[in-house]
Amino acid sequence: MANIKDVARLAGVSPSTVSRVIAGSSRISPETQARVREAMRALNYYPNANARSLVRRKTHAIGVIIARPAEQAFANPFFPEVLRGIGSELRRHGYDLVLSMTAAPDEEQGACMRLLKQRRVDGVILTSSRAHDELLTELAAEQYPFVLIGRAAPGQAVSWVNNDNVAVGEMAVEHLVGRGHRRIAMINGPADLTVSIDREQGFRQAVDRFKLDLPAGYVVEGDFTKDGGYRAMAELLSRPDPPTGVFCADDAMAVGALMALKERGLTRRVAVIGVNDDPLTALLDPPLSTVRIPVFDLGATAARLLLDSLTQGVRGPRQIVLPSQLVVRESTNWVVGGGN
Repeated sequence: MANIKDVARLAGVSPSTVSRVIAGSSRISPETQARVREAMRALNYYPNANARSLVRRKTHAIGVIIARPAEQAFANPFFPEVLRGIGSELRRHGYDLVLSMTAAPDEEQGACMRLLKQRRVDGVILTSSRAHDELLTELAAEQYPFVLIGRAAPGQAVSWVNNDNVAVGEMAVEHLVGRGHRRIAMINGPADLTVSIDREQGFRQAVDRFKLDLPAGYVVEGDFTKDGGYRAMAELLSRPDPPTGVFCADDAMAVGALMALKERGLTRRVAVIGVNDDPLTALLDPPLSTVRIPVFDLGATAARLLLDSLTQGVRGPRQIVLPSQLVVRESTNWVVGGGN
């Protein structure tokens, strides 16, 4: 394999001149640059990206942190779609994506800081946020470039992109109430995630506004997986006062909830609404009503915010809220006691 000395010898220049050409120095004449680049092509020589990053202190790579096991993350269409959004924006600007996945949330902080301190990436995008998140505090204190997909705690000077998850919970309950439901339950995500906290807040606000009863146990914690939704729905159906409508904080859990209903012949007895509008939800039996979240745009906007900071010198925290939209399909498209 050719090295920098071979290129220098063929081009008739010093190795330091080759290094300057690779670094894009304007002090090298166009004729010399052309000669060096022709020698590189002839020898099939590619500069070592890691060595260049040490000199430039830039890697042209962005880290994306997913604090979930791979088999769980990629079973939920949210993460592939948000990665597609991030990747599309990075590709337009010549940046690579470095994906870091951890088996548990408590490993996220160490994995993220290793990427940054070892200079493997220029900045990071976090795909989830938690109440009292120490990682956000450490990243801000160290002044590392980062953007959060989600919401930071009030008072934290953090750039983030999110949708209004409180409004999402309210929207789902309003729709079910409009279909005549009075016994409405919720299958939520992990209690420490801000997305779960916000969607439950919206759910409870709407329950209070419409003066609905909310028996103990009507909010069940799931894990944003199909199996978690199935177990949570089975738990709700085992109650002496099962709900007639269920708001699932994620489409993956809604799919599991519909499976539990279908096994029991109850798909026209209990309405289900999810969140995200994953591509396959319209093909379910019955097709799933949901609150559409612009997941691709969440990823693309997060990448854009980070690149603005890295390449345009944009300073200061920026927060962007993207809109959500109710999508009504057959899983809720009937009125309690009134047929279609």
